[in-house]
This record gives sequence, C-alpha cells and structure tokens, in this order.
Amino acid sequence: MTGLASRVAVSVVALPLVLALVWLGGWWLFGLAALAAVVGLHEYAVMVRTLRPLVLAAYVGAVAVLLGALLGGIPWLLGGVVVTLLVAFVLHAVASTRQPATVAIGSTVLGVAWIGLGLAHVVLLRDLPDHGRLAVFTVLLAVFAADTLAYFAGRLLGRHKLAPTMSPGKTWEGFVAGALAAVAVAFFALYEDRDGFLNIWQSLVLGGVVALSAAVGDLFESALKRDMQVKDTGRLLGGHGGVLDRIDSLLFAAPAAFYLILALGFA
Repeated sequence: MTGLASRVAVSVVALPLVLALVWLGGWWLFGLAALAAVVGLHEYAVMVRTLRPLVLAAYVGAVAVLLGALLGGIPWLLGGVVVTLLVAFVLHAVASTRQPATVAIGSTVLGVAWIGLGLAHVVLLRDLPDHGRLAVFTVLLAVFAADTLAYFAGRLLGRHKLAPTMSPGKTWEGFVAGALAAVAVAFFALYEDRDGFLNIWQSLVLGGVVALSAAVGDLFESALKRDMQVKDTGRLLGGHGGVLDRIDSLLFAAPAAFYLILALGFA
C-alpha cells in the first residue's frame, strides 16, 4: 500500500472513532487521550533514548495531568506536572542511569509537558461550559483540515521552503493553504453560534491561531526529530507515521485555542 493510500485508509477508520469518543467526552475522551499519551510517550522515549528519559515517570505524569484536567481543571492539571517531577526524581535516585539528573529528568518532564499537557487541553476544551463540544470539534477539524491541505498543497504547489533547516518538506505554499483551511473551518463551524459563542471576527482569529500554532507544533516535532536524527516517530499509523506524527500539530493548537477562548471571555 502506498503512503497516500495508507494515509487515507487510516483516516477513514480512525477519524470517526476519534470523533465519536470526543463527542461522548468525559471518561471516554480521557481513555482516548490517555492511550494517545502513553503511545506518544513511548515513541518519544524511543526517539530520545540516548537521553535516558524515565519512561515510567512520564507515563504516570501524563496520566496524572489528564486526570487532573478531567477532575479539577487547570489547578489539578498543574499538579500532574509536579507529580511528574517528583516521580522522575525518585526513579532517578534509585535507578542506574548514565545520564545526569538534569538530562534524564529534564527529558522526562519535556515529554509530559509536550504530550501530556497538549492532550489535557483537548479535555479542557471539551469541558468548557455550554460550548465545549462545539469548541473541541472546531479545533480538531481545523487542525485536520490545516494538516491535510498543507500536505497536498505542499506536494502540488510547494516551491518556497518554510523552514529548510528543521523541516525541508514544509513550504510556504502549504502553510498558506493550511491556514486558509483552518480559518474556513472555524468560520463555518461557529457561524450559527455567532450570537451566543464566538462572533465572526473571533472565529476568524481562532482559525488563524489554530493554523499558526499547529504549524509551530509540527515544526517543534521536526526539530526534535532532526536533533535526534530520526525520520518518523513510528509506523503505527502507516503513511501518517507514528501517533506523534499525527497529533504534533494538535499538541500546540489545543492549548492555544483554549487560552484564546478563555481570553475572549468564555470560561
């Protein structure tokens, strides 16, 4: 199966399941996010294995962050980060690792901060009062549209490199196409609720923020992979690569969208 065919096949199978669990929310979404976090952290640990991250501490910390987001919102979410630091310190103290504490513990906390916090903000978006379901679906579909259009536009029209050092395959043409797709999704998804939720200009700003933060999230993962000299984080999702290759944009876009919505007065 070609890379494009496997991308389509995975999307057709996985996207409806993901959207169904997000629609249900609550513990269903927590389970999905926890699974994605554990698999993503495994891929991350393999990618940065030379840094000797404390993988068990990362798993515990990510689940604690997600559980905190579900049960207590931002204050409890931050408590999960503290749990990560404490467990990582204890495990480093009793484990025989050749890396200094700053490297082993630092790489562990980075993984949880990147993957755990990113997914936790999907939970926080879903739990926004009155408009949580609409908000999280808008962000998810905007990220998906931006990634998809950027991929195809980059392959068909891409001429100017966006960040040749970090990610030679990314182009400005792909970024512009993805940004327009994200803004269009946000506009149409939120248009009917413009009088009760985000108005037109706010929805356009949300689309722009999602597009920009999604691109930064993609480049962030590319920078890590380049630093660790790996091409993909995994092959679990066929042509999409690993789980991290599929959700890297969302890990930055979800927090950015959540805090923008809070800043606009919807909490």
